[in-house]
Amino acid sequence: MWLTETFFSAPPITRTLAALVFLLSALVYTTILPYRLFNLSYLHLFQLPPEIWRIFTSLLITFPNLGVFFDTYFFYTYGAKLESASPRFSQRADYVTYICFVCLVILLLNLCIVSGQVFASAIAVSFITTWTREAWGQPIILVFVRIPAQYLPYGLLLSTLILWSPEAAMIEATGLVAAHLYDLLTGLYPASGIKRNFITTPGWVNKMFGTQHVVERPYGTVWMPRVAGETAWGLDMSWKRFGPGRTLGGEGASVERQRPKGLILAAMVMGGFLVLCCIVGLLFLRYGDPSGWFSNVPLSSGSEEVGVQ
Repeated sequence: MWLTETFFSAPPITRTLAALVFLLSALVYTTILPYRLFNLSYLHLFQLPPEIWRIFTSLLITFPNLGVFFDTYFFYTYGAKLESASPRFSQRADYVTYICFVCLVILLLNLCIVSGQVFASAIAVSFITTWTREAWGQPIILVFVRIPAQYLPYGLLLSTLILWSPEAAMIEATGLVAAHLYDLLTGLYPASGIKRNFITTPGWVNKMFGTQHVVERPYGTVWMPRVAGETAWGLDMSWKRFGPGRTLGGEGASVERQRPKGLILAAMVMGGFLVLCCIVGLLFLRYGDPSGWFSNVPLSSGSEEVGVQ
């Protein structure tokens, strides 16, 4: 029963998405459902009539084998941290807008550049990258290595590169790009010249999910200001969300001053990772098939007739 209690103790949006990710991935990779009907495929997406459902189902399928468990775990754990404790998403509608944005960027990058087919792992990397801004500088253990929290996404990409393939690592890297683009457009990199939030939550999303006025965080209760005439469209359920927190004292300012150096180092690490990805990818394209490292399920759209053998 502890598993059921753990599941229902998680925030509702994240636990629902994590359940869908696990169920659809398990059904696909056990061949109960055919993989070729749910992956992102150019041929089927742009035919007449287009198979539009592939846009949504491809976002809910993990990498095969152990990826079903690891990707679902990361999706559930770090998505719950964002939904339940991040001051950046003071309302559940803001969190939904964030998810839609990173999914859109991941899809566009894979359609135009990477040609990936399944993206739950990339979304999990986006969640982790966004979470690291709240845990900046905190030590975390990756395998047996102790690293600052902000380098966790790069460590995961490196492990994917080594254990899976350059192809899989590039697909996951689109999630990293999506998270950093969200940070850029919401004004979290003021040195870039963007100092205001360009990604605002649409009014109809706020209407759909409602507005919380009393929210509970792990460190206390927050009362949000009320706006006269607010109404919801019917999805204003009593989902617990948490309002924005405030840092007491002057410690927060010093942390923010340290972050630009960390961001420069992170950019250098990402650049080195991309170079390594390209070199290893070229080697295996010349001497072997990278997609054959771990599964007979293709991850890219190089072949239109795909499926689980």
